[in-house]
Amino acid sequence: MRKKLLSCLLIITSIATINAQKKSELLEEIDLLNTKLDSMENVVLDARKNEKIGVSRAASFEEQVKDLQDANATLLKNLNSFAEVSSKNSSAINQALSSLEQKENQLKFIIDGIASNDSTAIVVLTNAKQTLGEEAKIAVSNGAVIISASLDMLFGGSSNTEITSTSEPWIEKFASILKANPKMLVTIEGLTMTGELNIAAAQANTIAGVLQKNYEIDPGRIVTLGKDGNFKEGINLKLHPNYTQFYLMVKENMKNGN
Repeated sequence: MRKKLLSCLLIITSIATINAQKKSELLEEIDLLNTKLDSMENVVLDARKNEKIGVSRAASFEEQVKDLQDANATLLKNLNSFAEVSSKNSSAINQALSSLEQKENQLKFIIDGIASNDSTAIVVLTNAKQTLGEEAKIAVSNGAVIISASLDMLFGGSSNTEITSTSEPWIEKFASILKANPKMLVTIEGLTMTGELNIAAAQANTIAGVLQKNYEIDPGRIVTLGKDGNFKEGINLKLHPNYTQFYLMVKENMKNGN
């Protein structure tokens, strides 16, 4: 009987010991699990904090991206406007340069024409001095070669309108100058200091008539007039370019935009 009780006691003791061990193990497991749970909760808290930080950064990045997109759109708009303005300015500059080049060409044409006339005047001056002699009264004014002769030499006096026979060789020399320079015109001015313009004009017409009749000078090349010479009298023969033709040539050049 005692043995049975002892055996039962041993069994119960063993069971209690086993249960105590299991309970201890369970408690340890529970503690471990609690520790893991606390650790996981900390991880979750950290994750949530990081999530909030991430969300906040994402929102900030989104705002920055939006600002950059707005700035980029504004920049593109400004660039387009600048390109449009630059294109208009470039077009205006090109037009201005083209117009300036055209004006320069027109000015060059005029300058070249004037230079050509001046060169011709020098040739005429040289020819006149060689033909009439160094004693002849020859001058250059405004591109015209002016040859002066006295009324006594040509007409034998200030009131006469018919040339003298002794003046014919001189007129012939002058006609040779005109023939040697066919592009030049001549303006014959009768100068008076008495106010008798009709006599001065008649004297100029007489010279013109001799040039046309005796030496076949084209009347289209001759202009005559009587002028008040103030304190001078005589005949001025002005050899000059065809100003009307030169004007029409320049006008046509400018009209054609050359």
